Amino acid sequence: MEVRDAPAGAAGRAIVDAALGAINGGNADAFLSLFAPDGEVDDWGSVYRGRAAIAAWSDRELIGVGARLTLRSARLDPDAPSMEVDVGGGGFNGPSRFTFFLEGGRIRRMRITGE
Repeated sequence: MEVRDAPAGAAGRAIVDAALGAINGGNADAFLSLFAPDGEVDDWGSVYRGRAAIAAWSDRELIGVGARLTLRSARLDPDAPSMEVDVGGGGFNGPSRFTFFLEGGRIRRMRITGE
């Protein structure tokens, strides 16, 4: 696994670590708490805004289907950290990149794309 730290990358590392821990631990509450109240998920172009919509998406596509993320690499930019992962579990399986756009220490937007 490759981790590329940017200057002041502690915030990026904290978000990547917290997201991985919540998802792999099946902890939906911890996952949702990472988002700003008006945060959003962009899952390959489908956008879910607000915690209720993110929770419903996660139940269908992520934590609710037992997704497990294996970290391949991370870029710990302080404003937009990202991680390349292999996704496994009961839903989508394969490589993905998660990019976290931060605002005030919370996720404003989490974008999921192919590598």
